[in-house]
Amino acid sequence: MNVFRPSRSAPSFSAPSSHPARRRLAALLAVGSVLTVTGCAAAAEAGPAEDVTITFSSYNYGTAGAAGEGTQALLDAFADQHPNITVVPEAVPVADVLTKTKTAVAAGIAPDVVQLGYSKLAEALETLPIQSIEDIAGDEWTEHAEGINQALIETGERDGTAHALPYTVSIPTVFYNADLFRAAGLDPESPPTSIEEVAAAAEAITSTDHYGVYFGAVDTGKSDYLTQSVINSAGGAIVNADGDITLDSREAIAGLTAVQDLTMQGLQPAVAVDDAVAAFSSGDLGMLVMTTAVLGNISAAAEGNFELRTSGFPTFSDDQEARPTHSGASLVVLSDDAAKQQAAWEFVKFLTSKEGYTMITENIGYLPLRADLADDPEYLADYFAENKLLVPALDQLATLAPYLSFPSNKANQATVLFQDNAVSPIVLRDADVKTTLTEVADRIRDLVGAP
Repeated sequence: MNVFRPSRSAPSFSAPSSHPARRRLAALLAVGSVLTVTGCAAAAEAGPAEDVTITFSSYNYGTAGAAGEGTQALLDAFADQHPNITVVPEAVPVADVLTKTKTAVAAGIAPDVVQLGYSKLAEALETLPIQSIEDIAGDEWTEHAEGINQALIETGERDGTAHALPYTVSIPTVFYNADLFRAAGLDPESPPTSIEEVAAAAEAITSTDHYGVYFGAVDTGKSDYLTQSVINSAGGAIVNADGDITLDSREAIAGLTAVQDLTMQGLQPAVAVDDAVAAFSSGDLGMLVMTTAVLGNISAAAEGNFELRTSGFPTFSDDQEARPTHSGASLVVLSDDAAKQQAAWEFVKFLTSKEGYTMITENIGYLPLRADLADDPEYLADYFAENKLLVPALDQLATLAPYLSFPSNKANQATVLFQDNAVSPIVLRDADVKTTLTEVADRIRDLVGAP
């Protein structure tokens, strides 16, 4: 449920629309955007001298469950500390974030801050007026950035400065139902660590009339984070160091063939991700391999119904360790107005602070992106002492494979092409893996102009 909470600094919707903030709110209402105005509280810590209203496009905001509730908690906490900054959140479907932001920019109503998925970041950096967060932060940058995962900061760099800060980040993990393991004669203390062991465990579980395993590679948000994790772990990559398209390599074929074999052997249901999550949440699926971002909702569903456990992403090759990459989103600033930029920085700074990352982990289930938080008794030490479900993913965060993007300003188009025309027919149907990957790789080479 969306809540309108009046703020001291919030403009009246019935007032004349001459004020820029009012014009923005009117425009957003006109296109049916979902709005919540965060309120104010007594204690202000920092912020611009004048009242400022900024907009925040978020695919977590307004959603049901932990992600939506956690985002609202962040907005409320920020409002309590910054009574002179009003944040107007706008709910956007995750798959549409880039296209809707481009449309808003063209219409002159671009959001000031955007939660932007990493699968869309490369194209966004080329096509949207994203400002340098590092430049906006000025003297505060070095101190604030210290302690944040540097690999993720570097992912958001352009022209030598940071244009995006990591916000909500997770890596794929294996959720498993310990009760179904026991019923199938499996030891939940020894979860599978390789794709071969995953297949064997799935076979045992399906023999008890339950679904075995599901790899969430056909992502509803059109992200290829899990596809890349499979290919990386098989020894390949979607592009090489020179930017050449390599998604049809021998290693990529081997990795996706292993996932398709699960479907062809009846060990993996050929259903959409949402149906697989529902099956796991109801206790009818033994293993679910996907982002830890669903941890909050799955934990709530499991409570009192079955014992939920997690383990690390499995290996796909005898020659190397598992190399999952990350999913999730960064924060970018689009506003070119100085006052709004300063307010946007205060907002981004809060969301990526120790307090913000702690709230994101505790309330939603994303990983803490400041390495010291997990051991800090002031922040997440007690949480991780009591909540072990994020530990396997946290352990793999240290050896995280970088998220790779296709080259050119059509990177996101290429990713969608890859997911829709190769990954989906391979994982969910019986498309020939080598032929399909070769054909799609050639189409992407033509699209992005790379060999």
